[in-house]
Formats: sequence, C-alpha cells, structure tokens
Amino acid sequence: MKVTLAQCRVGEKVRVKSLRMSERKQKRLMDMGLLPGTTLEITRFAPFGDPLAVKLRGFQMSFRKQEAEGIIVEFVK
Repeated sequence: MKVTLAQCRVGEKVRVKSLRMSERKQKRLMDMGLLPGTTLEITRFAPFGDPLAVKLRGFQMSFRKQEAEGIIVEFVK
C-alpha cells in the first residue's frame, strides 16, 4: 500500500521513500534536504489541512497538500 505524507497524522514519524512530482519540484525539495531515506516528524496541520508542517533535520518545513500527496513515505517506529 502506498502512503503519502498527506495521509499522515500529527506526531507520526515517517521515512521518505520517493518523490512523485515534476522534476522541477523534486529538485527544489531535494535542494532543501528532502531526500529518499530522510526521516520526518509531522508537527502540525493548518485548520483545513493545508499546509502541513514537518520537522526535518532539526528545522521546520511546510508543504502544501498537493506537494505532500507526491511524497511517498513509510512509517518509522
């Protein structure tokens, strides 16, 4: 089953498996440190679920729901 970042809940920790979006968007996110294998912690969702915030390598990053739907993840224990 494919799980996207948009499907996760606050407090969950996930590992990035792949990015499914345009090459331009992939490059932008990868330049900011979002690489396959990177662990994220979901820290909050805006009231209507867009954007969502994650903790990544010690800093906060926000994603629009559309971007989060293109980030394939797996849960980390």
